[in-house]
Amino acid sequence: MRVHSTQLSLSQPGNRYALEQAFSHHAGGIFIKYLTLLFWLVCVVCEFGAASRAFCHGFAGARFFPATLSTDDPFVSDELSLPTVSTIRTPDDGGTRETDISVDIAKRITPEFGIEIGETLSVLNPHEGQTMNGFGNLELGGKYQLLKNDPHETIVSVGLGFEIGGTGSTSIGADSFSTWSPAIFFGKGFGDLPGALRFLKPLALTGVAAIAIPTSASTRSITVNDQTGERDIEIERHPDVLKLGFALEYSVIYLQSQVQDMHLPAPIDRLIPLVEFALETPLNRGAQGQTTGTINPGVIWAGKYFQVGAEAIIPINEHTGNNVGVIAQLHFFLDDLFPHTIGRPLFGGNK
Repeated sequence: MRVHSTQLSLSQPGNRYALEQAFSHHAGGIFIKYLTLLFWLVCVVCEFGAASRAFCHGFAGARFFPATLSTDDPFVSDELSLPTVSTIRTPDDGGTRETDISVDIAKRITPEFGIEIGETLSVLNPHEGQTMNGFGNLELGGKYQLLKNDPHETIVSVGLGFEIGGTGSTSIGADSFSTWSPAIFFGKGFGDLPGALRFLKPLALTGVAAIAIPTSASTRSITVNDQTGERDIEIERHPDVLKLGFALEYSVIYLQSQVQDMHLPAPIDRLIPLVEFALETPLNRGAQGQTTGTINPGVIWAGKYFQVGAEAIIPINEHTGNNVGVIAQLHFFLDDLFPHTIGRPLFGGNK
């Protein structure tokens, strides 16, 4: 899910130049500034939030499921990610630094059904050549919570994502065709383990399995040889893609409140270390079996009204890349911030 942001039009030369100056040569500096801002926000809120232990967002029984950075979470809620910033050097064109700044918002229509919308600004800085930037395709989605079992700390949801082709900039490779992505989501806490394994109870596993189905099986483009004037037709095939995401978490919050109070100081008492796995495997049209993906170890600090998190982005193979990247996120719980107004479902309940 990503939010749509079009206040700045890339079709205007002045705006495009401003974006290039702001993001291409200084993307790393902006990213560090975001990390610094997140750090100070954590420090401030730790002081104000330490006295409050009540959370309402993303719960199944006593289990709090944080919003994960690299894979979608299983619960339906009112939330806002502003922003999510990532940067990594990909193997394209001999090495291209890709920096993405995205905004995501989710809104509950009923307590069990919500919609999502999002948008991303991407900056591509190749090893050789001109820096390009632009917005990606607008992304929409819906999610329905099928099951929530409090005693076993379990959540199961189904969803459908839709990337609207042609709404993004072709300069950054936004597809001209649309893509449907039916998905199933789950979350399972291990608080129901026996007492002998009590220090494993803070563990939780969340995951998503989706199939990205493009509306076009292939795209044809015509290229002209400048020297001979001959025209060549290039066909790019678009396979269906299996997308798998998992997050293994260990909640210090759960350890302190449900297992044993370790008298840990702030901000350590609200940390959730985790490892995420984001994998993609084409299924047909000559590309099947070429799995790419990343392993993302990191940590989330979760307060009552928002959370901040950061992860490393580690490619799993050479097809994905050879360089380590970073992702960081500032995420707001709108259902806790505004429980009686914009943070409540439109129909069927107060929370």
